[in-house]
Amino acid sequence: MWHGPPDTGPHDTKEHIMPTRETAPAGAPCWVDLMTSDPARARTFYSELFGWTAEDPAEEFGGYFTFTKDGVQVAGCMPKPDEAVPDGWSVYLATPDAEKTVAAAVDHGGQVIVPAMVVGELGVMAVVTDAAGAAIGMWQPGLHRGFGVLAEPGAPGWFELLTRDYAAAVGFYRDVFGWDVHVVSDTPEFRYATFGKDEGALAGIMDAAGFLAEGVPAHWSVYFAVRDTDAALAKTAELGGSVVLPAEDTPYGRLAVAADPTGAVFKLVGPTKSEPAPAAAS
Repeated sequence: MWHGPPDTGPHDTKEHIMPTRETAPAGAPCWVDLMTSDPARARTFYSELFGWTAEDPAEEFGGYFTFTKDGVQVAGCMPKPDEAVPDGWSVYLATPDAEKTVAAAVDHGGQVIVPAMVVGELGVMAVVTDAAGAAIGMWQPGLHRGFGVLAEPGAPGWFELLTRDYAAAVGFYRDVFGWDVHVVSDTPEFRYATFGKDEGALAGIMDAAGFLAEGVPAHWSVYFAVRDTDAALAKTAELGGSVVLPAEDTPYGRLAVAADPTGAVFKLVGPTKSEPAPAAAS
């Protein structure tokens, strides 16, 4: 049931400089944000867990604020407007034209949750459901280009859709977001496709029909990269979060599932036990 980022192995340099990314390719994940019932607790939890810095809330955008890592934007956070909605992380895919992409989503079996909406000079956002019912955000960048670092410790590392209708989901992201789909495996035990190939893969779709629990909807997940998965899980518990699935070595790294103190689920990816941890960024 696991797949991770294409590169979670050790680095060759003794002093590793965190690479930055100016912009995301069209269709690729470009931003993640947390909707939470307790923004103050989220600020503390994620700052201490990942070494993030929480910026000041923007009152003109409903108290939305940005987390940075070493001065680079990595994620956002907002107060939950509706208590009926569970706390959770959202993934946004880059698009050059949010209105056209929303229209394409509807034409290919999706539904609109949030229509294309201008967010000041920062960009244009929208949220739809895909043809299999999973919510996915989109972002047309303006001044806000998305997260500036990827697959480094303390940054988003991989993005994965768990779906009950694999064929419909693959077709949706290919036709609506222009994905170049590559099949990793196509057996009843493990059916998985990626946007991009091998080391260039940017996100994945997994056939989860065989293991998604009843009542759990199809959904996108974000993996955060860490230097030590077990240590990050221990820190999660220490800070008031919980372990959903313990760390496990896989061909894609040492993976785990955790939840923050209000129940928002996120995933972790780090080097396997046989790999050295990445060097600290200088």
